Amino acid sequence: MAGEYDPFIEALHRSAWQLVAAVTGGGSRAIAELLERPGASRTVLEAVVPYSPRALGEWLGRRPEQACSEATARAMAMASWTRARHLADDASAALRLAGVGATASLASDRPKRGPHRIHVAVQTATTTHAASLELLRGRRARGDEERIAAGLVLAEVARACEVEAPLARSLAESRLEPTERALFKTAVAEPSWRPLLAGAGGWAPLDPSGRPPTQRTPPPRLVLSGAFNPLHAGHLAMMRLAEQRCGCAGAWELSVRNVDKLPLDYLTLRERIAGIVAADGTRAMCVTGAATFREKADCFPGALFVIGADTARRLADPAYYGGSVADRDAAVERLAAQECRFLVFGRRAESRFETLDDLGLPPDLRRLCDGVAEEAFRSDVSSTAVRRAARAAAERPTTDDAAAQAGEGPSA
Repeated sequence: MAGEYDPFIEALHRSAWQLVAAVTGGGSRAIAELLERPGASRTVLEAVVPYSPRALGEWLGRRPEQACSEATARAMAMASWTRARHLADDASAALRLAGVGATASLASDRPKRGPHRIHVAVQTATTTHAASLELLRGRRARGDEERIAAGLVLAEVARACEVEAPLARSLAESRLEPTERALFKTAVAEPSWRPLLAGAGGWAPLDPSGRPPTQRTPPPRLVLSGAFNPLHAGHLAMMRLAEQRCGCAGAWELSVRNVDKLPLDYLTLRERIAGIVAADGTRAMCVTGAATFREKADCFPGALFVIGADTARRLADPAYYGGSVADRDAAVERLAAQECRFLVFGRRAESRFETLDDLGLPPDLRRLCDGVAEEAFRSDVSSTAVRRAARAAAERPTTDDAAAQAGEGPSA
């Protein structure tokens, strides 16, 4: 790769862009390429290689469901962008910060299941970029696959920073076999989403088709908040029952920020919105930057929030308020001042089904809650179980794969 990417890297170092990069499993040569050129100190704020599962989990704040996936690359990019915002000297330069994430499963000295693959993502204040590439197995040595991974990382940085992007991409693709094709994705944020990701309060409405409404929209009176990864039959049933009790139309709320998770990137946000539209398509949505219900209450004063018993338990737990009972009580007081209430649905917890009456909430919080009896509603489905089932189905060998593994077809 020596010299190939010089025009792009030199242009990047001359630009105002700054970045943090996190690379695991392959692509670390991209870091070396960036650092070997004069001017790197203006561009690279930090570069890390969280190689072990523990190191990767610490970078992301939790262990990923899969170490090598597009979702993990995007989470790494978001963690990098968040870190860049922390390290940047000038807060006004946020529009020129990039977070880079890359994860790869390449040729190794151990047998590997599945294809050799590379996933790269770059997060900025306005866009999320992602690229995925599956390599033909057995065609290259590890070093050659590393060069391809590094090239894809540099090409995605070029694309996100709009610096010599066509050249960088053509160089990255020049090493590929004719049947190997990188899949590129980009999501551009709605203008109203950008301050939410940056930590500002407020909310942005969406109509049932997932588009910004054409006229001013009042705050919803009935809100079901969640990650909706994905929206499932249990969510829909909860919403219908809540609407019957409330006598008003409900809205789905997606927060780009969460107390104990990384913010949602724009590709993920658009995917979640598309999933809600596909599963429902009849109710409005809200995108917020509200990580806590205290913040949600400021967005939606007077609202009835639909929650599960597990969420109600967290609302009462001082651990979610930095261990402070006083801060918890202040949050509950703010919810009461905003005239917000909670409709609490039962949830399965380990070996038993818990309802509001099983939680032992503090009196001030309990007064804001109404419960739904198990006889009126029970659904044990969860988004996690739905994702696991979908992933297992996707990974189930096809007839050709099974034949290959049994030695009856082309080599795997």
